[in-house]
Amino acid sequence: MGAGGPPGPAPDGGWGWVVLLGCFVVTGFSYAFPKAVSVYFKALMRDFGVGYSDTAWISSIMLAMLYGTGPVSSILVNQFGCRPVMLAGGLLASSGMVLASFTTRLVELYLTAGVLTGLGMALNFQPSLIMLGLYFDRRRPLANGLAAAGSPVFLSALSPLGQILLEHFGWRGGFLLMGGLLLNCCTCGAVMRPLAGSPRGRGGAGPEEEAREMLPLEQGKKKLADGPGGQRRRQKKQLLDFSVFTDQGFVVYAIAKFILVLGLFVPTIMLVNYAKDAGVPDADAAFLLSVIGFVDIVARPACGALAGLAKVRPHVTYLFSLAMLANGLTDLCSARARSYGALVGFCVAFGLSYGMVGALQFEVLMATVGAQRFPSAIGLVLLVEAVAVLIGPPSAGHLVDTLKNYELIFYLAGSEVLLAALFLSVATYCCLRKPRGPRRAPAPPTEAGDPGEVEYPSDPGPPSTVTAPQEAENHMVSEVKQTEEEEDEEEEGETERKPVLGGSAETLGKGGF
Repeated sequence: MGAGGPPGPAPDGGWGWVVLLGCFVVTGFSYAFPKAVSVYFKALMRDFGVGYSDTAWISSIMLAMLYGTGPVSSILVNQFGCRPVMLAGGLLASSGMVLASFTTRLVELYLTAGVLTGLGMALNFQPSLIMLGLYFDRRRPLANGLAAAGSPVFLSALSPLGQILLEHFGWRGGFLLMGGLLLNCCTCGAVMRPLAGSPRGRGGAGPEEEAREMLPLEQGKKKLADGPGGQRRRQKKQLLDFSVFTDQGFVVYAIAKFILVLGLFVPTIMLVNYAKDAGVPDADAAFLLSVIGFVDIVARPACGALAGLAKVRPHVTYLFSLAMLANGLTDLCSARARSYGALVGFCVAFGLSYGMVGALQFEVLMATVGAQRFPSAIGLVLLVEAVAVLIGPPSAGHLVDTLKNYELIFYLAGSEVLLAALFLSVATYCCLRKPRGPRRAPAPPTEAGDPGEVEYPSDPGPPSTVTAPQEAENHMVSEVKQTEEEEDEEEEGETERKPVLGGSAETLGKGGF
């Protein structure tokens, strides 16, 4: 991503706003596209003669690739840099949808629209988060809130667009044109200019960083070693730190996220076909996803700003639990909704709680494991979520095919989200209230009469009785403590400036959904 040394200070503006725009687009495609594809499910069921559970696997595979390939994306970024990985990801995502338009079997759809497109979006999503974290520090909550709004904005646009393309060109033409839209991810990757501590200042990277960005790791190291920054100290870091599983807070969070993802995506994937079966016209049914998107646009940045308040931030885990509780109750209360007005009301409430969940998920993880272990933690959590994504929506689709009843699906999804909220809040309150690490106590003040104290000349008391060897020993101890404090401050500074793989340190407002 940049130089061999630690990255320079985040510019908090300048070219960072262009990077933010690219992250906005990538986030929109990554999280809205698997949901918007559900518009084509009815046509796919008719042409391939399959059930809803079979077509639901397309969205599930997309999401599973987006989550499950997180560690792979991190490794590729470390090897080649953000920009080349994003360019390759955009080409993969586009080619997957283009090839899907020529498929004749459902398995081919799984491999093209599911695997290729999902992998391409994964290779765009994580590098964009890394670059956003590099370019913003002081304004990072605002940047993440704005970037997170890409998901609802694109959801509100792609769903009706998909319905229009389906009516005019069929699902094959729609897939082909959607593949063309995904080429915009390549444009977003092209603007991800590497940022590092170069002598050119805070706005961009020098020639060494540009060379490192387009060369493999070993070649980049060799080239940088010949440049001005080649003498900087380099530290070898682990790609994945599995020691996070020894942290009780991380284990609780991972279990809660697994339960949450089992039911969180089900309503949005089922909603369009549920409305069509209830007699709602196709265009109006597709518009329901846009309603969720409109509300989500406001909810994510607002919730990110709320979580940043000084009085709320220490209790952000409980705010996250409250958001999940609201989402689960919305599913349960709306299971019997059949009229279009009731469905619109469900979409408003669901969009509000859904946006809050998406805005807070990475903030809670960051507060749980800290900045140093966040890159490994996010990759491992995404792996856990990938398993849940492969279980939740396909199982719901199978139940719909078997029971012909959407009401039970909403009850089941709402119960799973409620269980995740209760588990996280209760476990946090009962087990994780104490600080994880002992805080270093300040040294007790010494009194004037303590033995071994060195008297200062300004003190009116008697002359010091400290012997020369004692004074030399005290001086050596003082120097050692001062050296340790300077090393701790330097290490903390490097930790705050290092790029975060898989999410910026404040991904905070960043919606993972």
